[in-house]
Amino acid sequence: MSVGTSQKVNHWPTLAAMVLARITFGYQIQTIASLGPYLHEAFGVEFALLGTLMGLMQFPGIPAAIPSGFLARRYGDRVVIAVGMVLMVIGSLISAGAAGPFGIGVGRVVAGFGAVALTVLQPKAVADRFTDKSFNLAMGILIGAFPIGIGLAQLTQVRLAAAFGWPAAFISGAILAAVAAVILWLTWRNVQGATSRAMHWPSRHEITLLVLAGLIWTAFNAGYFNFLGYLPSVIASHHQAGWVADVAIFLATWGTLPTMIMGGAMAVRFGAVPVFLVGAVLEVVAVGGMGIADWPLVWSLLFGTFATMHAGILVGWGALSAKPENRAVGMGIFYTTYYLGGTLAPALCGQAADFAGDASGAFLCAASLTALALPCWWLHRKLSA
Repeated sequence: MSVGTSQKVNHWPTLAAMVLARITFGYQIQTIASLGPYLHEAFGVEFALLGTLMGLMQFPGIPAAIPSGFLARRYGDRVVIAVGMVLMVIGSLISAGAAGPFGIGVGRVVAGFGAVALTVLQPKAVADRFTDKSFNLAMGILIGAFPIGIGLAQLTQVRLAAAFGWPAAFISGAILAAVAAVILWLTWRNVQGATSRAMHWPSRHEITLLVLAGLIWTAFNAGYFNFLGYLPSVIASHHQAGWVADVAIFLATWGTLPTMIMGGAMAVRFGAVPVFLVGAVLEVVAVGGMGIADWPLVWSLLFGTFATMHAGILVGWGALSAKPENRAVGMGIFYTTYYLGGTLAPALCGQAADFAGDASGAFLCAASLTALALPCWWLHRKLSA
């Protein structure tokens, strides 16, 4: 199946390599959460420091997202993504060899800078290579790979730490990144004219659309990450059986890959807008429902299926909000907006939980933030027209 935007080239192998790279990102970002008990035993790491180490891998997105786009203009997408993946290898190895939390944090920051290049340029690369019906399907496959990496980490990293010590989990992430980098380098096929070498910004109109698209993506992730983050706490506070939390987390994570692929296929059949509207409304219902009714399996099933089916569409809108020659910098603007919003949303949801006296407040706050995707979409659509 050949769907290159400017030449008859089969770009699906390149997409497969990018999917593996995105799985690696999910796998690495989950490592600290997986190793919490081991880091506490080894270094006395408490929850506050553990949360800081978790967030350090995403922090570089604020200063590095836009420069990644400019670097791609100068050196090409392939080189910048490859360098990013090398940084993910180096960062994981630094964390594996660390003598304490500070060294682990340094490794997380290094890996985070590499992950930024990956995150910013992959959607742009998909938009360069796939058009029309194939675009939403390809984007759904790419975005759906991230939670698979999280799920894979949940299955393997604790076992690796138990068998070989906590550094083994970081080493496995480094190996996965190295394999993905080699495959991506070998399968990459350039698209003629996909990246302009001119060092200029997108137009004011493009920047407005990119910021709005970034806000839509921020709203989606406010529901996504806070649902997964507070799910165990709210189940425990309601004194549910231990297996309920395990099943709920499984439903909320492992169902997302087929769901996002399904969303891309449905967008091909029915159009992106109807799929987005249904998915956005159901995400608000699923996230808000956890704060109202004690039905964790119901809400987790809804969340892991139809409520996340529009994720690939949202990133696709970001990639299409700028002209092809401006996409590299444009995705930097898109993700800078997301990273800025992403630093505020967890704090707001945490304050809401404190105000309510339990985790239900966090879900209601997250649902309210998620609902903001709808007016942002309306304005983006109006200005796009």
